[in-house]
Amino acid sequence: MRIDPIATSALEEDFALANVCAAIAADGYSIVPGFLPAPAIAALAAEARRRDAAGEFHAARIGHDERTVERGDIRGDRIAWLDEQAPALSERALWRALEALRAALNAACFLGLFAFEGHYAFYPAGAFYRRHRDRFRDDDARVLSCMLYLNEAWTAGDGGALRLHISEAEAHDILPLGGTLACFLSECYEHEVLPATRERLSVTGWFRRRE
Repeated sequence: MRIDPIATSALEEDFALANVCAAIAADGYSIVPGFLPAPAIAALAAEARRRDAAGEFHAARIGHDERTVERGDIRGDRIAWLDEQAPALSERALWRALEALRAALNAACFLGLFAFEGHYAFYPAGAFYRRHRDRFRDDDARVLSCMLYLNEAWTAGDGGALRLHISEAEAHDILPLGGTLACFLSECYEHEVLPATRERLSVTGWFRRRE
């Protein structure tokens, strides 16, 4: 029997989307390994490194609107924003997957997601991001936080986990292994990035509702 790789890929994508929707509906967060295939993850990592070498990354800031500041004692990553209107060839699979996820979540969970904003995030060895919440006090547009990891052959010994604080007494550590998608309701969960022993790379962003 001949197996159609395109049909198989579509089935895997549908299964991943269903898993995310079910987990968000039940728990408010979801961890899905292999959200994008390895070649797509490698292409995104290569594009991020190309842009970094071209000087397109800058130190991340904290705060909102005109009140943003650099605070290396709170977060130590460098970022470069994504542009859905002019994506690199290597980013098209990412945007297709994000649009499919947005539509699936709206249909299953009635979240009213309108658009995705996001960036590449490079954490040098030893860098971190202190515990925080993604939704601003004066702006509730961010609904769902998402992190797609681009790191090859990551192990627990490398550190760099996303620590998701489920409650004051419970936290869940997610290793930033390439292809893993972590997402959670922005208003519900504080989280932090723990220091790593090697460079850590991701696509990080938020599905937003209309303002």
